[in-house]
Amino acid sequence: MNSLALAGIILGGIVTIFAIKFLTRWIEVKREWQAERARLQAMQMRAVAGSPIQPANDVPPVTAYGGRVIELGAVNRFLDDILREKPARFTPEDLREFTRNYAERLGSGGFGVVYRGAFPNGAPVAVKILNSTLDRRAEEQFMAEVATAGRTYHINLVRLYGFCFDATTKALVYEYLEKGSLDRVLFEHEQRWAQLVGDAGLGLDTLYGVVVGTARGVRYLHEECQHRIIHYDIKPGNVLLTADYTPKVADFGLARLCNRDNTHLTMTGARGTPGYAAPELWLPLPVTHKCDVYSFGMLVFEILGRRRNLEPQHPAVSQEWYPRWVWQRFDQGWFEDVMAASGIQAKDRDKAERMCKVALWCVQYQPEARPSMSSVVRMLEARAPPLPATRPRKLGARWGKLIIRAGDAAKHVPFLPRVHRYLLFELYDIAVQDIFYRKDSIQEFKISKLHNAVL
Repeated sequence: MNSLALAGIILGGIVTIFAIKFLTRWIEVKREWQAERARLQAMQMRAVAGSPIQPANDVPPVTAYGGRVIELGAVNRFLDDILREKPARFTPEDLREFTRNYAERLGSGGFGVVYRGAFPNGAPVAVKILNSTLDRRAEEQFMAEVATAGRTYHINLVRLYGFCFDATTKALVYEYLEKGSLDRVLFEHEQRWAQLVGDAGLGLDTLYGVVVGTARGVRYLHEECQHRIIHYDIKPGNVLLTADYTPKVADFGLARLCNRDNTHLTMTGARGTPGYAAPELWLPLPVTHKCDVYSFGMLVFEILGRRRNLEPQHPAVSQEWYPRWVWQRFDQGWFEDVMAASGIQAKDRDKAERMCKVALWCVQYQPEARPSMSSVVRMLEARAPPLPATRPRKLGARWGKLIIRAGDAAKHVPFLPRVHRYLLFELYDIAVQDIFYRKDSIQEFKISKLHNAVL
């Protein structure tokens, strides 16, 4: 055997050994990755289903940002991809580390308190610490948030990184949005709107981009997810903004998953926020994903009009329904009045008109008359001509009966709960003298006459 043959045998043996080692290591890595993925999925299913959750000390932190890290870069990337679409479970110790022991408070509400924090790699986060005692409805909203936001990934949806759920701490960890909510940007300094509209950062071009981005986010929920997601509470307070005013739809606490084949849903109790909620959410009518389209239209009107749809501190009877006011000016060829009232410049007329036409279509009373969100996006992106402006449905002056169920506290019409005052006077334009209260066990308000009831 000559030296060349011997060298070939040795080289072949070395290559074979390296190939066997590589294959063995690849199999080990694959098994580790599969085990980690199964553990993540099992934890998510336990959290979403509400089954008993293991004590925190029995479950190592499931996160790609801190805690246990698998060394191989390829596996790390695999886990990052998984965690991008599935929320991780954090421990109370993780939350204290992220927030530096809750040093910076961003805000609070009925749900709890939000703190600013950061992952060990420096990525900023918002940590929502929920009230320690959750009632049944709050627990349902927590599970809805994890189940829906945890399976979505879109540039116009707020990303849910993970959650904490144990006996002492219940929290949600989101990406941090620098500008806060659209509601805050629009209305925190209402007296300064004239100056704000003139700012380079918040002209109509920027606000138009917010409208388009929000529409894309809702379109994703309705048409691009594996299961359709109905948000139920689209409003400026649930649209958060990045530093460059990219909008992201947030707060899936009222959201609901449904199969695309289900054209209608059965509701148990009213959902949504007065001023944005579609009529079918408050009345005994079938509910579809088109309720989000209605709410989106009302959001566009608030951006266009620089005013809230419902001012709780003002009497409902003194507030004119803004879509009706806009339609009247638009129909009479006085759109300049709308622009002047909102401080919109002449150069932005085309975009303002497009927003107006789309919003008018979105707030149609009949859900089937409202466009799909994909149609809305096409019209806003100028890939399809906007439909001619249409008047929101007018029931007209007619005799009829409409039942609005009220709570036990509603003893007299002047002291109706705020939601019912809004429904009666704001949506339906009904005079007090046309309301008759029937005092019986079910406590109903019977409206015998509908005056120019524009919906």
